[in-house]
Amino acid sequence: MSKRFYISTAIDYVNGHPHLGHAYEKVVADVIARSRRSMGRETFFLTGLDEHGQKVQQAALAEGKTPQAYCDELAAVWKGFAAKLELTNDDFVRTTEPRHKQVVQAILSKLYAEGQFYKEVYRGFYSTREETFLTDKDRRPDGTFDPAYGEVVELDEQNYYFRLKDHQQWLIDYITQNPDFVAPAYRRNEVLGFLKNNVLEDLCISRPAARLNWGIPLPFDPGFVTYVWFDALSNYITIPASLGDPGVPADLANQPPPLAAPPSAWPADIHLVGKDILKFHAVYWPIMLKAMGAPLPKQVLVHGWWQKDGHRMSKSTGNVVDPVAVIDEWGVDAFRFYVLRELDIGPDGNWTEAGFKSRYSAELANGLGNLVNRSLSMLKRYRNGVVPGVSGELAPEAEKVIAETRGLLEQNHLQGALQSIWSLVARANQYVDQTAPFKLAKDPANAGRLDEVLYNLAEVCRILAVLLCPFLPGTAGRIYAQLGLAGAPDKFEGARWGGLAAGHAIGTPAPLFPRKDP
Repeated sequence: MSKRFYISTAIDYVNGHPHLGHAYEKVVADVIARSRRSMGRETFFLTGLDEHGQKVQQAALAEGKTPQAYCDELAAVWKGFAAKLELTNDDFVRTTEPRHKQVVQAILSKLYAEGQFYKEVYRGFYSTREETFLTDKDRRPDGTFDPAYGEVVELDEQNYYFRLKDHQQWLIDYITQNPDFVAPAYRRNEVLGFLKNNVLEDLCISRPAARLNWGIPLPFDPGFVTYVWFDALSNYITIPASLGDPGVPADLANQPPPLAAPPSAWPADIHLVGKDILKFHAVYWPIMLKAMGAPLPKQVLVHGWWQKDGHRMSKSTGNVVDPVAVIDEWGVDAFRFYVLRELDIGPDGNWTEAGFKSRYSAELANGLGNLVNRSLSMLKRYRNGVVPGVSGELAPEAEKVIAETRGLLEQNHLQGALQSIWSLVARANQYVDQTAPFKLAKDPANAGRLDEVLYNLAEVCRILAVLLCPFLPGTAGRIYAQLGLAGAPDKFEGARWGGLAAGHAIGTPAPLFPRKDP
């Protein structure tokens, strides 16, 4: 049975509106998903929302709403955001859905029955904002807690704990033996450093329902709800389980498998997450999976954060980028291009208005847009829009870029793939300048040479549409339409020289990226 390529984003906490970091993570995941589909892999792409916990309960109360009504309103905003980014996610999880809750409770019941949990009184400090217990190790030298924790209160309460210490050495060995499990490599080293230099504290997996009732009840003790992180991390496997995925342990599925089982998605191929939640995904989550008897994901792929103008983004100072406003003004493909071209997966990035406008102007409007427009306009003007005989003058250079781009996409090097594609854009623009078709057109004796040049330019445009489709799907579709080609350029195998047939009539050229007045 074939396994689907499965990529997930982190699920977003629903106590606010989407920002640039959310948009970036989703676009990266979408490009990876689209590129795998274009290469013929059946793909499952999951994103969604984390809707439980104290912060949501408090925010709902502050607005005079029930937590569910509050979540329903915001879920509509986040689903609209996914559509705005033109994501091709196959499913959208909300942790308040019955299908998720049922599998979470099955996981909890299984781990409880196997003695993985114990009950104990906790005395100490608790950060409401971060929904986490704090120890003396979290104090600053003067004895206070970092303001990032918000209000810190003293608590004395019973809870259930998950035995993590028993799994520590196994996890160190696993990460050491599977060097691709956490990427980039420096993030893997960070996790190993943490595991080798600290004794893992057992994880509190509950909250008393008397203090917090907005969560999934523990199936073995209804006086408690599930800690929001245990609930949230489980989403990656609860949705495949709810769909009858044969890769998930049978005792976790909340329904009998369908007669014709779908191709397996689990284990996930990539969990794409931000660097701030690395410990949850590279320490807690693999231990949870091992304990429940499920295979581990193949990779936790960790991206950096965005700054604006060299400073951390902050709503209070107004130093933010609103992705929706950028898309409304410049178009979704310009937004997708900038975040992917500007920032490789791993390091932090810096958004500047000048940088955005510069890339739009130089690379999209004057680079790609100008190439396609002048290539197709000359074919219209000099050959009535009819493709001349096949010529392979630029074929070796195009084929080198095609192979390079494919290799980079397979390695999830999206920035490198765009750089490779733009080397072909630059080469084709240089080719126009070197061959000067507008001069060739003035002399009938050069008709054969003009045919060769026009074919090479039109065919490069067609190949660029295929290569760009995962990144800039709308633009790729428009290039295809202007070439008079039906369907979408969403099959990587279409990136082979000679696909434009002699005698084919192209459509009408139109600017892809209108120039903006300064």
